[in-house]
Amino acid sequence: MAEITASMVKELRERTDAPMMDCKKALTEAEGDMTRAEEILRVRFGNKASKAAGRVAAEGSVGISISADGKTGAMVEVNSETDFCAKNEEFLAFARDLATVIAEKQPADIAAAAALPLRDSTVEDVRAQLVGKIGENITPRRFVALQAQGKLASYVHGGKIGVLVDLVGGDDALAKDVAMHIAAAKPKSLDASGVDQALIEAERRVAIEKAKEAGKPEAMLEKIADGTVQKFLKEVTLLSQPFVKDDKVTIEQLLKSNGASVASFTMYVVGEGIEKVVTDFAAEVAAAAKV
Repeated sequence: MAEITASMVKELRERTDAPMMDCKKALTEAEGDMTRAEEILRVRFGNKASKAAGRVAAEGSVGISISADGKTGAMVEVNSETDFCAKNEEFLAFARDLATVIAEKQPADIAAAAALPLRDSTVEDVRAQLVGKIGENITPRRFVALQAQGKLASYVHGGKIGVLVDLVGGDDALAKDVAMHIAAAKPKSLDASGVDQALIEAERRVAIEKAKEAGKPEAMLEKIADGTVQKFLKEVTLLSQPFVKDDKVTIEQLLKSNGASVASFTMYVVGEGIEKVVTDFAAEVAAAAKV
């Protein structure tokens, strides 16, 4: 049997907000598998036990640049150590300038982007100078560079959520509405074909286990799971979501009524998927006192 350590229990507790003893039991039942333990807690406590997926752990900002004709553009996430740095105007200018040069040059990856010319130097040199000036580690993390099928539109919320959408047809007002909707509703993909199969299977497993605990007949389990998966797909796919400004119509219906379609979209939430190091200052002081 896998050893269940206090740090494992603490991590699961932080992911789910479930009681400590329930976290330990779930880890024991899952033989130390953190993902499986989280699923077990979701069965017991519902979706409140899956908070980790939306938790933003790192600081930084999103930079976006779109050409005047809307045909080329880029969005980049640049991380920093503190929110104080992320609000620094020089940091924000670096994120914007980086997005502009990426939109123009369309590099293959972050390493290629670092070598691009910027301000009579290179992106990497400008980054290093900014690190020295501000005193924090500053890291371009990811970007998307697009050549639009239609016309690009963007939306940034609080510097922390960025959306770049390629809208075919429609007008600027519709494009802005769709981009704002994406930032608010956070769809995982355009339609069901783009949803990670692992997510779908996890929803199915959780639905079956919850149905079993509720005493549902074995013959009904697959039908119940199918219904749950379909509900999940409607909630996480852009075209199926109710429009945030008018929940009586879906995004698909909104687009159709305006003779438009979405070719693609990308959404970045700053720090998504990054575990932030939490410093225990009291422990550091205690340890220092023993030296």
